Amino acid sequence: MSVNVTKTFLPSQDEYTIILEKAWEKEWITNRGSLVHELESKLKKFLGVSNILATTNGTLPLQMAIKALGLKGEIITTPFSYVATTSSIVWEGCTPVFVDIHPEYLTIDETKIEAAITSKTSAILATHVFGNPCAVKEIESIATKHNVKIIYDAAHCFGVSYKGKSIFEYGDVSTCSFHATKLFHTGEGGAIFANNKALQNKLFYHHNFGHKGKEAFQGLGINAKMSELQAAMGLAVFPHLEKIIVGRKRAVQFYKNELQGFKQLKVRNETHWNYSYFPIIFETEEGLLKVQKALNTIDVFPRRYFYPSLEKLPYILSVPSIPVAENISETILCLPLYHDISEIELSTIVNCIKKTMAL
Repeated sequence: MSVNVTKTFLPSQDEYTIILEKAWEKEWITNRGSLVHELESKLKKFLGVSNILATTNGTLPLQMAIKALGLKGEIITTPFSYVATTSSIVWEGCTPVFVDIHPEYLTIDETKIEAAITSKTSAILATHVFGNPCAVKEIESIATKHNVKIIYDAAHCFGVSYKGKSIFEYGDVSTCSFHATKLFHTGEGGAIFANNKALQNKLFYHHNFGHKGKEAFQGLGINAKMSELQAAMGLAVFPHLEKIIVGRKRAVQFYKNELQGFKQLKVRNETHWNYSYFPIIFETEEGLLKVQKALNTIDVFPRRYFYPSLEKLPYILSVPSIPVAENISETILCLPLYHDISEIELSTIVNCIKKTMAL
């Protein structure tokens, strides 16, 4: 059996079916049924957030945020993230302006943001990379000084808190992914968070075609609603969260102890982390490729995450060199991580890496 970079947690089919029967009984499988409401209520309490809106995936919330905030012109962002961060900016007719990343935290380098701000800048869209928080206080100060908005791509951040509160409570808008590969999932899915009630209301009608009741429209909208089928999966996964997190923490601790010879992600102080990913950073791309090949030979499949650096996307015009992000993207490798990865599998992976690199 192969060992992939991640594995979807699947509750028993009986657990899922029992919950789904509620939708069958009501003959209501979309348009914000009772299961979506139940999931939002449970997640709101679990995460400690003031508002939550469940969505059908984790990318539409980014696009909705840009639309709801009325952003135009340039949006400062990170080149070290999943493609959705940049593609959402371009899709909404804005221009991404890339700022390099911190070499240890891997989040956008807050000390370089201000120099990138121009008269065309409307927002900062930053990613909490691998669940590691950005320097939110510093970014907030910069945004306030220059009167620009803040969106956080918090796709990896389910359950993360920073400085005593949910990571989703920072910025004007935060988004999350509930994709099948994530710590918590609804198969496909996501969520969007805003503290401002008027903005949250705007996001709500954006995600439902702009409806205001059945026969009126409040404004422009798209279809980003989560279905009852997705919500049922989330409700079936929810009771297992402690087991999932404990299992991932065990695997992360094993890697951390056994791979101390490699550069690892530095998690910011005052972070309650969620063990979402375990990357190691090689000195050279050659070393990474050598290890990747050796692991593939024994049916272990890590992932070059994130690669390539986003300024190299085919629809991005030529930009200046972004040295730290380019280097990290070429030398970082995420190792297999999921709640029930076995000690034997972990040892096999670690031993292969050490042997290949002659550590």
